[in-house]
Amino acid sequence: MHRRVSTSRSEALLALLVVVGVLVAVALSGRWALDRSGLTPGSASPAARMPEPPGAVVLVGAGDIADCGSDADEATARLLDSIDGRVFTAGDNAYENGSLDEFTRCYEPTWGRHRARTLPAIGNHEWQTPEARGYHDYFGDRAGRPGQAWYATTLGDWRLIVLDSDCQAAGGCTTESPQGRWLADELATNPARCTVAVWHHPRFSSGTHGDDPSIAPLWRAMYEAGVEVVVNGHEHSYERFAPQDGDGRSDPQRGVRQIVVGTGGRHLRGFERAKPNSEVRDDRTHGLLRLVLRTDGYDWTFMPIVGRSFTDSGSGSCH
Repeated sequence: MHRRVSTSRSEALLALLVVVGVLVAVALSGRWALDRSGLTPGSASPAARMPEPPGAVVLVGAGDIADCGSDADEATARLLDSIDGRVFTAGDNAYENGSLDEFTRCYEPTWGRHRARTLPAIGNHEWQTPEARGYHDYFGDRAGRPGQAWYATTLGDWRLIVLDSDCQAAGGCTTESPQGRWLADELATNPARCTVAVWHHPRFSSGTHGDDPSIAPLWRAMYEAGVEVVVNGHEHSYERFAPQDGDGRSDPQRGVRQIVVGTGGRHLRGFERAKPNSEVRDDRTHGLLRLVLRTDGYDWTFMPIVGRSFTDSGSGSCH
């Protein structure tokens, strides 16, 4: 009798150990699968928690953001909650008209949680409020001055330049315009080894709006000065271009890399015919662009909201 009891207990213990082993194996394989896809539980990307190289600065954000009729802006804001660093916006921050009321009701409860660390850019929807007063009243001095929504600041070893690509409202985008003259002076007097620029309208785009020739002078100035990266919104999608010269030709050595990330929360839109040098496109995923600005280069990662799997990542060197 005692022997039969001991055997039963041994068998039960052995069965329990087998079950525990199976559960551990399943958990580890699930974790491995999540890591392989670029996702971890409760986060869009493990990159949000990765230690950065000494001296590196994180710059993260998107354009086309807050819409009181959408939940996607809250989803991207939750990504921001877990990412350190500075936040950028690439314009069209509060729909429909960029009024102070829309910033207060739609932007403030989501991305507004990070206003103190945000470096904003203005978009065409902000200009639908006279003099873009809602935008300037909400962000204050950090957004440039009314009528001059351009500025520059230093992030570690990098220079960040923010421009207003709504050329007519901004007084022009030519080299002789107020913004063009300011940009020429900025590039001449602050010749940082590494520079990233943010404005709303992309110079080149496979999206529904297409290329914008009105900002060609700004793009050429960036190329001639050796700027590394330009980030835009306006198209409600994600698109990354290979480095290009001042006229949109491939230039792997000195070209400017353009990344369009109008995925902050507004409804997404599709693409037309792919433009030359367009390397990656996605029109189904809201998310953020995370840049790690290193002393001698940069890393980019597109981070999808929870529940989506598209991502894009890579690295580049400073010119």
